[in-house]
Amino acid sequence: MKVRNIISDPIKDLAESGKLSGLLLILATILSLALSNSAWAASYLNIWHSDVGFDFLHESVLHWINDGLMAVFFFMIGLEIKRELQCGELAVKEKAILPVLAAFGGMLFPAMIFVFFNTGSKENLNGWAIPTATDIAFSLGILSLLGKRAPLSLKIFLTALAIIDDLGAIVIIATFYTSTLQLEMLLYAFIFILVLFLLNRLKVKLLLLYIIPALGLWYFILRSGVHPTIAGVVAAMFIPRGMAKKLETSLHRPVNYWILPLFALANTAIPLTFDPSGLFSGLTFGIILGLLIGKPLGITLFSWIGMKIKISSLPAGTNWKHLAGTGMLAGIGFTMSIFIAGLSYKEPAVLDISKLSILAGSTLSALCGMGVLYFLGKNRKHV
Repeated sequence: MKVRNIISDPIKDLAESGKLSGLLLILATILSLALSNSAWAASYLNIWHSDVGFDFLHESVLHWINDGLMAVFFFMIGLEIKRELQCGELAVKEKAILPVLAAFGGMLFPAMIFVFFNTGSKENLNGWAIPTATDIAFSLGILSLLGKRAPLSLKIFLTALAIIDDLGAIVIIATFYTSTLQLEMLLYAFIFILVLFLLNRLKVKLLLLYIIPALGLWYFILRSGVHPTIAGVVAAMFIPRGMAKKLETSLHRPVNYWILPLFALANTAIPLTFDPSGLFSGLTFGIILGLLIGKPLGITLFSWIGMKIKISSLPAGTNWKHLAGTGMLAGIGFTMSIFIAGLSYKEPAVLDISKLSILAGSTLSALCGMGVLYFLGKNRKHV
């Protein structure tokens, strides 16, 4: 009993503090990179590219994770966005303005930096949105490692910023990463949206009656050419408030402790056999500097503009150094950036370079952000 407690209690503490999700992503990435470059590499890579499915839908394991399980992740994101808009930080205009401005700047500047380094390559420019993303689970997990050294108001600010950032990523995916549209399939998808709308208006409380049309919506969105993860966000908007709160709570663990680590395993299966010169390209610099410099620069500058025109204020108990450090943590793109990279590039070598650049940029952002906030909070009095 005591031995079990010695093992289970620290894990429970990590889970409750939010640190476990970030640690699992790190471990999954290290494990996947190690296996992809080991004697078992061929068998390991084959797992993700094996086809599974049904007569009407046949995809590789990798695609099932990215198109299917990640739709569940986006569904949870949709529930979080809805909650924040209804009764959270985004419900009050005065509180919402700062993270909205910061998120916009945090998407604009990384994109500008990426474009600057890749203007000579039309193919590379497809990935302009890669450094615009912020990984909610990872960035908040890293921030939680600081404990009381980081003011609670910073966690609230980063959460709101990351949620708005994800909303921006959803709009970007739907707008810029949709290839050919099948209008007939979109019409069928709209019918399922209408069903969800009617269920909501009729105040139906049975979850199963929402899941069935949500699955239909996902299938026809997939067939339409629009990325199917959008279906998760759309479906979440029609879940009644009370049910949404329970769903968000129940999805937190499977998403953060299973789906996202599995996504990390599948998408960081990168054999390091490409030309090393590719690591010193515009693609590499655009992603790394977009995350490491573009994110904190855009977040801090647009927050400063909001302060100057007197439409927003800094989070309680913080200063501009805190905001800059938090902006660095927002440069942890990881899962969302890798997800967008997969939509941007089909050439395996280019995709692998972009993923490694994301890992490098996210790691540097995490270390710099932690370092800044750690030293700022070193002499902070605990209350």
